[in-house]
Amino acid sequence: MLKPSLQLKLGQQLTMTPQLQQAIRLLQLPTIELQAHIRELLESNVMLEQDEDTEAGTYETLSSAETAPETAAPPEEPPVEVVDDGWSDQSVGPAENPWSSGGSGDEDRQQEFADATGQSLREHLLWQLELARLDARDVAIGRAVVDAINDDGYLSEPLDVIGASLKPELDPSVAEVERVLGIVQMLDPPGVGARSVSECLLLQLDQLEPATPGLLSAKAIARHHLELLAERELTALRRELRTSDEELETAVALVRACQPRPGSVVSGSSPEYVVPDVFVRRTPRGWSVEINAATLPRVRLNQSYASLVGRGTSHASMRAQLQEARWLLKSLEIRNDTLTKVARSIVERQSEFLDQGEEYMRPMILRDIAEAISMHESTVSRVTSGKYMHTPRGVFELRYFFSSQVEGNDGSGTSSTAIRAKIRKLIREEDPAAPLSDSRIAELLSGEGIPVARRTVAKYRETMGLAPSNERRRVNGK
Repeated sequence: MLKPSLQLKLGQQLTMTPQLQQAIRLLQLPTIELQAHIRELLESNVMLEQDEDTEAGTYETLSSAETAPETAAPPEEPPVEVVDDGWSDQSVGPAENPWSSGGSGDEDRQQEFADATGQSLREHLLWQLELARLDARDVAIGRAVVDAINDDGYLSEPLDVIGASLKPELDPSVAEVERVLGIVQMLDPPGVGARSVSECLLLQLDQLEPATPGLLSAKAIARHHLELLAERELTALRRELRTSDEELETAVALVRACQPRPGSVVSGSSPEYVVPDVFVRRTPRGWSVEINAATLPRVRLNQSYASLVGRGTSHASMRAQLQEARWLLKSLEIRNDTLTKVARSIVERQSEFLDQGEEYMRPMILRDIAEAISMHESTVSRVTSGKYMHTPRGVFELRYFFSSQVEGNDGSGTSSTAIRAKIRKLIREEDPAAPLSDSRIAELLSGEGIPVARRTVAKYRETMGLAPSNERRRVNGK
């Protein structure tokens, strides 16, 4: 029979303590989510209270080796608004889209902003349908039509499929569905329910006064000549329309004033606001890195309640809350300290980018920063996700500064971000009559000591939304 015995063994084991788990969780939370989390804890933990009296501090560090003196908190800057203008129609090819840009097309565009009521396009259309005084049958067909309209405002299903979806309660003919579609197409926003870009533009042009100058030519362009307009073949377009330069200019302006994605006026995404976590400013002694004081959670320990906690068993729950509160404050301190270290290390390595622009971005990976601040790569990954840096060159997510490298002829590396910037600059400064091919761009970069293959140039160019040389030549009318 085996006898029970005790054995002593030595070993190592990594344990995730609750405090460490909380610190990691807070580290990866973006500012807005962190503040929401703090509000929840303020409501559930009596040991925490809002710190209204203490002035928000500023964490400052310089890119030089000197230690910066304490400075007053910078004035709170407004959040940066990022708006989707709704004009980049990915579902419409270049031959159909008269707004596709081959040059400075921004001047010809009329920016539309999404409705701020929070209504979806479907809700907006159904609300109007209910007010249209239709009989029950037409309302049912109209609802089916609205359900088949996508977020861009286009009808995405054939009429016979829409009719078949109403069986067996209703069995409308294709003509009946088309009649109700005509009613839906009269609703707001103009152009909704169209089955093509051409029909969408015609629906909007039909709402103009018949005596509007250039209207007949504009309708002819929308009906038959969108491809010529998209390719900026104005000479051929004038010849097809048999009209004057003045008439053509007015007609083109009418077409471009239309909204190619009518649904985005209502259901477009709301503006996104980015609150910078870090400010980077130039000082006489180098680049200054400051934590945005407005993003620092103003929370502290409630000393009144903390002093009531004794050693008796009756205070067990309060002691647990006190411990949780202390862990939170320590975790917030760790989060701010880590964010400061990471941001400072990034600025030290990318000072040339801050001074001179994208072409001077250095290749950098997570390991570079992790080794510099003696932390694990996963920690750097967490702290750079969803955190933004406000610089004189714009607002960037911290992840933006990380990029792979292309090995140079001299053994040095060039950031892929810098290569993209160089490609963009070469194309911007090229002779419009003789655009640079991808092969020629690769040759020019190789001459600068950056050996890049033609297919790599093509890949980078496509990711930046730049057209190939033959299309750039056609857009320039050559």
